[in-house]
Amino acid sequence: MTEKFNGPEQGSMYDKVFKENMEGTLPDIIKDVLHLHIVKSEEIADDVQHTKERKPDLLKRVEDDQGKVFILHIEYQRDNEKNMAFRMAEYSIMLQRKYGLPVTQFVIYIGAGKPNMPMRIRNKYLHFWYNLLTFSEIDYQVFLNSDKIEQKMLAILGDLQIEDTEMILQQIVHEIENKGIGELEQGRYLKQLRVLMQLRNLEKTSIKNMALTGKIFVEEKDILYIRGEINGEHKKALDVAQELKNEGCSSSFIAKITKLSIQEIEAI
Repeated sequence: MTEKFNGPEQGSMYDKVFKENMEGTLPDIIKDVLHLHIVKSEEIADDVQHTKERKPDLLKRVEDDQGKVFILHIEYQRDNEKNMAFRMAEYSIMLQRKYGLPVTQFVIYIGAGKPNMPMRIRNKYLHFWYNLLTFSEIDYQVFLNSDKIEQKMLAILGDLQIEDTEMILQQIVHEIENKGIGELEQGRYLKQLRVLMQLRNLEKTSIKNMALTGKIFVEEKDILYIRGEINGEHKKALDVAQELKNEGCSSSFIAKITKLSIQEIEAI
């Protein structure tokens, strides 16, 4: 069974992927997913978090093709959060107070299944709502047709319809291999692709094409190995994990014994 991103360590992996690629994918996300026609965008400080536990995922001061200037706020969400409407309302009020501009907000749901988070607050004193989009309902070709690797990889989270998942993965890997980038960069992209596959509950064993499996899960090309960051203790933990996996132990059990992440264990 594929492990879910429930723990903080696993959740941080998906956070890292989206934050690393956020700037590169943002123009296409705005145009093709949010359907906004932005002609100007500039960074703004995200120091509204001084009264909150979390930073906003993305904040921009933008201007559209009609000359309207507003704050664009995007949150990537993998879990259904019952208080999401209140969280977004808090951000909206703080941003409007700080910048004196209207705020347009989107929550982009990248988790499994359908989101069931409340989108509105409606009572006698407050009426608030935000936009909720679901990645799995967006045509995968919107992402796959991009000329950016960061954007192409998001195809695995889109609406795959009846298409062959392996064909889509093959196209993404082919792009990574033929982009004219070094092994370090290739390793980073392949590691990100593995994280996105787990978000979509795609296991290593679900890929029948062994050549494709070898390309995606080749340890030698993993960025951690390239950087030489795996020390002796970590290598020993990997060896123990290999033995336990050969004996048929579950990934969750191995993680408790070795303190390795589920992703590292699944990649063995």
